[in-house]
Amino acid sequence: MRFTKIQGAGNDYILVETSDAQRDWSKVAVAMLDRHYGIGADGLLLLLPSSVADFQMRIFNVDGSESNTCGNGLRCMVKYFADRGLAGSGAREISAETMSGVRRARVFRTGGRITKIQTGMGVPEFGEGDIPVAIGEDRGRLVDIKSMLNYPLTIDRTELNLSLVSMGNPHAVYFHKDTLADFPLTRLGPEVERHKIFPARANFEVARIVSRNTVEARIWERGVGETLASGSGACAITVAAHLLGYVDNKVEVKLPGGTLEVEWDGAGEVFLSGPAETVFAGEWSDGNRN
Repeated sequence: MRFTKIQGAGNDYILVETSDAQRDWSKVAVAMLDRHYGIGADGLLLLLPSSVADFQMRIFNVDGSESNTCGNGLRCMVKYFADRGLAGSGAREISAETMSGVRRARVFRTGGRITKIQTGMGVPEFGEGDIPVAIGEDRGRLVDIKSMLNYPLTIDRTELNLSLVSMGNPHAVYFHKDTLADFPLTRLGPEVERHKIFPARANFEVARIVSRNTVEARIWERGVGETLASGSGACAITVAAHLLGYVDNKVEVKLPGGTLEVEWDGAGEVFLSGPAETVFAGEWSDGNRN
């Protein structure tokens, strides 16, 4: 099975182009993503045919679970698709079918080389059923967005004021005033991810506001653990920070793996830009691992 290793801001993926949607890809993902006995990566990306977009995207995590969407993964897939001319020579717009809907990307080139990819990440949602989160008597859509900001949650005697938002997948954002290096993410991350208020688990981001246009962050990704970056996480951080009045419409989110640019006008779709680079290609032997 041919694969391509690709990364965006340190978020690394194994990309497989296939038409086999029925295979047990969860089992394949666990084997391929293992950093000691497999190839090693944060996620397995499947590029499949689509009847409603240029291609269909599926993503599986290290533990074999499937995610609805992934911002860095989507940008990496768009680069792969564009580099191979699968959308036509010089295509500027590429669409992807995801479990969260069709997402569109703009490809910027200089001298024929891709220099930037901007992906539409959808409109953020705040309903209990949309995230999902169970914090009230009504499990329907909440109209009052403020009820999802600074929600108090105490874990291991640590009080976290979480801002809850869906970017096609669930996020809990905590704004920290001190240095992020000392924040106990590896201890609190799994507790937040699997807390009983999150029926589908949650991604956990801890962020520090640097300026009106700059935020620092660390990421705990559900089904993976701490990662160097997260595209949907950067979007969730920007949305929460914007609603709390901390930042303007354009924000640089500085992550351990690199910087992502997020734009949001406070009402419509969120747009994400950042790097995407091919690492290497190879062949995986199915017989020994899955």
